[in-house]
Amino acid sequence: MQNPIPEPNLSLYSEEEISRLVHDFYAKARKDPDLGPIFEEHVIDWDAHFVQMTNFWSAQLRGTSRFRGAPMPKHIALPELNADLFRRWLHLFRETTQEIGNPGLKRHADTVAGFIAGRLWMGYQMSHFPQQQPIELDIETA
Repeated sequence: MQNPIPEPNLSLYSEEEISRLVHDFYAKARKDPDLGPIFEEHVIDWDAHFVQMTNFWSAQLRGTSRFRGAPMPKHIALPELNADLFRRWLHLFRETTQEIGNPGLKRHADTVAGFIAGRLWMGYQMSHFPQQQPIELDIETA
């Protein structure tokens, strides 16, 4: 079976593009009426968050090893998340990758983001609703 996630590659995207992706995405997300309040309530230090998210996406897209963290427990700890919020996050992310203008980055980042959103939503459901069958996130509608 072929891996649906492209392998990270240092030569395909620059650190500047990754940083722009992170900063531009969060500029949108912070203004979003649904996502903004969640981020503003839970992100205490935006400068540190930008560094952490840049390291995360650099690891995912370029294969660097600077990221240290565990995204799943942090997302599981958030109250009242739902599939619509994950789809909204993914929509804004895809919008941002389109604006960067690097088709390779867009394909790779969007694929990884879809996988991540699906995994986080699945983990969230399993933690918060253990008696229910988890429902896959429909990422095509994002």
